[in-house]
Amino acid sequence: MEKPAQQLHHHAPNVLRKWGFWAVIAGAAALMLVFAQIAGPTFEVKPSLATQVGEIAGEIKRSAWRTFLGFPKETVDPEVTTSLWSYAAFAAPALGIAAIVLSMISGIAQENRRYAAYGFGLGSTAVLFHFFWWLALLFAGVALMIAIIDNIGDIFSLS
Repeated sequence: MEKPAQQLHHHAPNVLRKWGFWAVIAGAAALMLVFAQIAGPTFEVKPSLATQVGEIAGEIKRSAWRTFLGFPKETVDPEVTTSLWSYAAFAAPALGIAAIVLSMISGIAQENRRYAAYGFGLGSTAVLFHFFWWLALLFAGVALMIAIIDNIGDIFSLS
């Protein structure tokens, strides 16, 4: 008579014991997390873009005048608020890398090559898409700063 643990092991679906299957699951979860990270913050309540740009420009103007007039720098108490999306920024590429590693293990174990290929594809797509998304945000931030600096004359006007 078999032990209960061995009986349970024999009744588990074969696909759940494959590294490649878990690579596909991790890769798909990573890719969904990247998309959720991109779309999620847009649903949070924030001031309009014009208000945010105006606040940035006003802060630059106040800081420049304080420095020009020789006043000490303003001390700002940092607001420490951590949202769920800041954790997603680390979890998405970590899951993508886990999918790549699981795919490599699946390939070494000579399991079904489709699972390894799908897991590797999904994981690497999640990592690359995450990287290019942050690169696009960096370029957009630089473009915003260039636009603000280009209009620096209007910022220093006395009106």
